[in-house]
Amino acid sequence: MNQLNNYVITDNSANPAPLGLLGFGLTTVLLNIHNAGYFEMNSMIFGMGIFYGGIAQIIAGIMESRKNNTFGFTAFISYGFFWLSLVALLVMP
Repeated sequence: MNQLNNYVITDNSANPAPLGLLGFGLTTVLLNIHNAGYFEMNSMIFGMGIFYGGIAQIIAGIMESRKNNTFGFTAFISYGFFWLSLVALLVMP
């Protein structure tokens, strides 16, 4: 028998849910503070929308798929692309 068959690969990566939830929550609060009229639409909202609300959530979604969490994968990927498309719609017209 081959000795390599006795090894088990385990996933020791961190839980990606806090990253995805913070990316969603903080960018949503920031956008709602703008919607309430406290400050104008500026590069701070765009930057947070692209990198923290968009890219960070997509990374969290990919990490969730590696952990076989279909809900986390779907939620974080879809919200990440929502934020990227929202910024694109605001910037590109």
